[in-house]
Amino acid sequence: MVTVSQMEIEGKYFTALTASLPKTNLLVISNDVGYIMCGALDVDLFNGALADRQVIAGRARGVKTIDQLLHAPLEKVTDASGMYGWEPGMTGKDALMKLV
Repeated sequence: MVTVSQMEIEGKYFTALTASLPKTNLLVISNDVGYIMCGALDVDLFNGALADRQVIAGRARGVKTIDQLLHAPLEKVTDASGMYGWEPGMTGKDALMKLV
């Protein structure tokens, strides 16, 4: 099952996506600039072979819900996300707030 919904965080709007997969969930919160995602995000791919795309993204591991994704520290962020002040260790919510 895939669930897509609009969510508001401190007056800013994002899209939340949850895809229920066998033995795991795929979680994403995004806007037009960037996104945060569960551990399935391959940050190294965006920092390496796809670096020219300048993808703004961060990964949190061990999360099972959208709420956990918001409040978990980002384990890894893309190099391009540095232009928005993203750093590993900041919460997903804090990172998203820097996008708007």
